[in-house]
Amino acid sequence: MEKSSGFKITPSLATKLIKAVVYGDLLQKMLLKNRAYEVKRGQTQKVYNKWLKKCQDIITQGNLKDFKNGIYQMVDDFENIQLNKNIVKPKVGVVGEILIKYHPYGNNYVIDVLENEGAEVIMPDFMGFVKFMATHAVTKNELLKDSKLVSDISKLAIKLLDKFEKDATKALSKSKKGYMLPCSIWDLEDKVKEILSIGNQTGEGWFLTAEMIEYIENGVANIVCVQPFACLPNHVVGKGVIKTIRKKFPQANISPIDYDPGASQTNQINRIKLLITVAKDNLKIKENASKFKVSHRKMKVKK
Repeated sequence: MEKSSGFKITPSLATKLIKAVVYGDLLQKMLLKNRAYEVKRGQTQKVYNKWLKKCQDIITQGNLKDFKNGIYQMVDDFENIQLNKNIVKPKVGVVGEILIKYHPYGNNYVIDVLENEGAEVIMPDFMGFVKFMATHAVTKNELLKDSKLVSDISKLAIKLLDKFEKDATKALSKSKKGYMLPCSIWDLEDKVKEILSIGNQTGEGWFLTAEMIEYIENGVANIVCVQPFACLPNHVVGKGVIKTIRKKFPQANISPIDYDPGASQTNQINRIKLLITVAKDNLKIKENASKFKVSHRKMKVKK
């Protein structure tokens, strides 16, 4: 096959990459969920560190049976972490470029601030990015300028995703902790097109829109959008995508966060705090409405 960036793209390499993505998504889901509510602080990190090392060995040396068994064993291990069920936190989804995860003001920084403010943070599935790149003609043709290499890798990615993700979904579905299941981005193309009919059909817009719709349709209406220059009024995300999503989904509570090196850290934190304040207020309104319904039912029973 063709060479790219000094190394050969092979089915074996593609398989390992997809396995790493499946394990990475699982670990991320369980790390954030358990860390938000864990009773014994630090227990989640220990389990995470153990599986991070174990996954590396399975991905590089294990066979398909080891890979599948690892998924179920991993979920079982995290299932043993005791969570405080009395704590209620607003769920906040983070969208943004995967590659800026470790930027000083990138996704990890935003996660820390959100958790300090009392949120349960949900990160996007990297699987969603792979699926979108592999299956959606508009994105693939416009961004990657379709080639034989891209076509071959895309077809292989689709087969591997279908094969590997079934076990991840099955394992998480059996959990009692309420993890958000792997991204159902397969079905989002028409909805994304509708949102982006305003003309902002860039790669950035496609990915972010798909992620935000995925969150909202799973009951996560609070979203932080981490993008360079995201706060500028003429930015593709701030001007078009977020505005359109807010209009289509009135419950959406979205805050753009600028990770550009020149961005003000104070401004970022203030934006996150404002989003959390609204998220907590909305959570209280829902809780009060739920309590009212329960008490109203009890009154009817007594009569």
